[in-house]
Amino acid sequence: MNCRFSTDFQENENMINEYFRVDKNFDVVSTDFKTAGRRAKLYFIDGFINSDTSELVMNYMMKASAGLPENASPEDFKRAVISYIELDISDDIDTIAKVVYSGAMLIIIDGFDTGFLIKTRSFPQRSICEPDNDKVLLGAHDGFVESVLVNTSLIRRRIRDRYLTMEVHQAGKRSKTDIVLCYLENKVNHEELDRLRKRIDAVEVNTLAFGQESVTECLVRKQRLNPFPKVRYTERPDTAAAGVAEGGIAILVDNSPVVMMTPTSFLEFIQDTNDFYLSPIVGTYLRMMRILIFGLSLFLSPVWFLLVRNPEWIPQWLDFITVKQSCAVPVLAQLLIIEVVIDSLKMASLNTPNALSNSFSVIGALVLGDLAVTARLFAPEVVLIMAFVAIANFAQSSYEMGYAFKLSRILIVCLTAAFNLKGFVLGTATVILTMCMTKTVTGRSYLYPLFPFKWKELSTLFVRHYISKDNN
Repeated sequence: MNCRFSTDFQENENMINEYFRVDKNFDVVSTDFKTAGRRAKLYFIDGFINSDTSELVMNYMMKASAGLPENASPEDFKRAVISYIELDISDDIDTIAKVVYSGAMLIIIDGFDTGFLIKTRSFPQRSICEPDNDKVLLGAHDGFVESVLVNTSLIRRRIRDRYLTMEVHQAGKRSKTDIVLCYLENKVNHEELDRLRKRIDAVEVNTLAFGQESVTECLVRKQRLNPFPKVRYTERPDTAAAGVAEGGIAILVDNSPVVMMTPTSFLEFIQDTNDFYLSPIVGTYLRMMRILIFGLSLFLSPVWFLLVRNPEWIPQWLDFITVKQSCAVPVLAQLLIIEVVIDSLKMASLNTPNALSNSFSVIGALVLGDLAVTARLFAPEVVLIMAFVAIANFAQSSYEMGYAFKLSRILIVCLTAAFNLKGFVLGTATVILTMCMTKTVTGRSYLYPLFPFKWKELSTLFVRHYISKDNN
């Protein structure tokens, strides 16, 4: 099939009809009209263009008089007849198809060996509203949507700097998904930026149907048994803008309301957006609490299980943690079953209508817990420990980190059951070693700025500082 335009209008029309399969796709709209005394034809994807703007452009073109010479160039025609700023000219059908499938109108005109691409795009999208899983008590209540153009504008609204760069790439042989790298030219680490560019350009998949997760899996080195998230996700424009202002890179994927922040590290997950909308002392206190809760959610049940297996290690003042009643189910099985039950309640809550989900999860947990204790299947101490662990998982906003802690906790518990104290030490060492060996998308250490040690950066993670010129 010929992929280049010619000066023969009928030949161009046949080529486009065949390429876009106009006869089989009901949403590929085409119509004939005249402009400046010449035959013309319009093509666009229904639902992808702004109807009002397109109508104004077409009215102007159809009213244009035939005042151009026969040997006029496409550039002359564009300046004289087409009254729109975002306009491209191309003679390659593959290049044209990418733009049309992204929401542009294609116009072919008799006598020209090029197509005119008028970008009056307007994608279907939901309204800008606060994300459900990253809310703040004070501050902005807007969030990213599925349109990458809207998302870039939400960041630009917060960073009005000439060095703010929105660099677009495409990935996916069939989906041709737009991926935007957002960064400050004079703040970003250019070595990490170049490494990220190369990885995006090297992506060879057919589609990126699942947005940011598909992109992450293509960019991150395969570590199938490593549960720790390699990037930090956010649906908040203020969080993304803050990360970019500090020299980070935001990766925006079209069709996804989630933005990936790189480079990231494990210690950055102790920060939360609420910290910056409250006073520094309150923000610092919340971070200290989050660190404590992180440690308890990871080690509380393994340490408790280790002490229960070795009751002689329990001091008298901690005697209340021992299991007082005999149960039909072994303690290890109780811990693992409750982990599964908690996830079952989460999934059931997600699939329950919003009006009933909260009451369903609370009532379900209370009823199941009470019945299990009454029937002597589970010990009250186990239910209490696991209830606290379940609550602790919700104290941080990263869903991925919560599951990384869950899997690490299960590993330590199982190794403790198998090898007692040696198993606990082995499990803890495995988790720490996994963190040390984890590499982020840009190749930075996962434990930065602890390894390599950078005191200034480390202090800003643990302590919420006042805003000063050094923060900019």
